[in-house]
Amino acid sequence: MFDPGIFSIGDTLCKPGKKFEYEGIPTFAPEHFSRVVQLNTMKRKQFVQGVTQIAQEGAIQIFQEYTAGMSEIIVGVVGVLQFEVLKYRLENEYGCEIKLEPLPYNFIRWIKDPTTDVNALKRVNEVKKVKDMKGNPLLLFTNQWTINTVLEHNEGLELLEFRKN
Repeated sequence: MFDPGIFSIGDTLCKPGKKFEYEGIPTFAPEHFSRVVQLNTMKRKQFVQGVTQIAQEGAIQIFQEYTAGMSEIIVGVVGVLQFEVLKYRLENEYGCEIKLEPLPYNFIRWIKDPTTDVNALKRVNEVKKVKDMKGNPLLLFTNQWTINTVLEHNEGLELLEFRKN
């Protein structure tokens, strides 16, 4: 079946008038993060298409700076070999040369309430604020201590290790 980019893993197709609702498939938390730098800006369309396609396949997760949009893309993976796969596929399938800049974060947490004002959070100096491709706010942390500190200083803030799509 041809996917014009509207289907995701776990989507169900059925006859009109019928509806299904599942609990959701968990999105596992990546443990390695890199900023992806496109070396040839003339191939921006191919670059965005390639990164989006590879993310839809589930090989990587892509995030945006909280206020920067697609101008800066951060990739999260479970294993570092996935960075090599990303680089190889972008260069060979989409003709886009990239450079990966490793980031010092090892933990990611989804903010349970997507209406939370991320800019009003306290003690987030060592935290990177990002959003996933669905616009959900997330925080990247270097260690568990920083997670605990942010939770202690932001009453009512709930962070999730996994997100269900």
